[in-house]
Amino acid sequence: MRKRIAILGSTGSIGVQTLEVAAALPEQFEVVALAAGSNDQLLARQIELFHPKLAVLHEQRAAARLKADMGGCCEIMSGDEGLLAAASYPEVDIVVTSLVGTVGLRPTLAAIRAGKDIALANKETLVAAGSLVLAEAARHGVRLLPVDSEHSAIFQCLQGINREELSRIILTASGGPFRGYSREQLKTVTREAVLRHPNWVMGNKITVDSATLMNKGLEVMEAKWLFGMSWDQIAVVVHPQSIVHSMIETVDGTVLAQMGLPDMRLPIQYALTFPRRCVNQFPRLDFIKMGTLVFEPPARDVFSALDLAYHAGRLGGTAPAVLNAANEQAVSLFLAGSISFLRIVDLVRRVLEKHAPVRADDIDTILAADQWARHEVQRIYHEKGGDVS
Repeated sequence: MRKRIAILGSTGSIGVQTLEVAAALPEQFEVVALAAGSNDQLLARQIELFHPKLAVLHEQRAAARLKADMGGCCEIMSGDEGLLAAASYPEVDIVVTSLVGTVGLRPTLAAIRAGKDIALANKETLVAAGSLVLAEAARHGVRLLPVDSEHSAIFQCLQGINREELSRIILTASGGPFRGYSREQLKTVTREAVLRHPNWVMGNKITVDSATLMNKGLEVMEAKWLFGMSWDQIAVVVHPQSIVHSMIETVDGTVLAQMGLPDMRLPIQYALTFPRRCVNQFPRLDFIKMGTLVFEPPARDVFSALDLAYHAGRLGGTAPAVLNAANEQAVSLFLAGSISFLRIVDLVRRVLEKHAPVRADDIDTILAADQWARHEVQRIYHEKGGDVS
């Protein structure tokens, strides 16, 4: 029997690659529901290829265009109602959550409460609401299966390992496009340079986060919740080749690593087929051609976002949600050409410094902190007359 999947964020990078995995293994998967933001043209092509029963566009005007073009092919919905419907669609077995940002929080919780396993590619969900999400997953008996390459690597290395034998986890980071740069050099980097990641093809937001190392900070927070580690048990090492996707160290000093080409289809497939592995035709790692692998410490004095994320995590409560939301808003300003690259983390730091964390026990408190942080970024930006100093 084929596994029935819903993809939230089907027109984004992870969503598109998830559909590539589904197309490569048609005997394994049936695509039942697709949801996206506003890209009606790409979603229309996906409907033609995969014949879902439900298609959703969050933006209502885009959904209206889709309905006019494809209304006879499947049910079409829009807005938050549509996202929640796709997340909890009765005929779905597993939901791939690859929406960008905290917009994925409510649909992820809806999927969990509907008893769906989660292939988690929306790290902001655990960053902002880790305690809440894990409690709901435990209550409803669903699995959180990581899709991020680093967390998938840790998850794979942990198979067959007793948790009391785990000493620490080591997340690898490519270092982004500006590995080796000084802060002085970073002052003048362009949007185009930021978006040229050396190893991975990703969406714009995560590519910017990779360049600031904020993405690695968010992954540290996600790892804390997924694997139940303390902050001191999560290390980060720069590995520019992106061949070793992450490692675990056991109490006797043994290190286990998961390796492979930088291809997101591999962790996506593992999340969808777990606990089984399936043959595919994706490119394979050639150890002869691979060359030398390099490992080095992150330049924390230049890329301060990493330590800022650790700080927010240790503060706890609503601090991680504030850090995440402020970063999303600042990255949006950067992508719009309104602020320089270095100002992204400057803005996030200023907002976090102004925040007094409270307990993050319910979704309304978390989303209120999220909205406050976004407004605070805008307030500081406009107060300074544009780019902050």
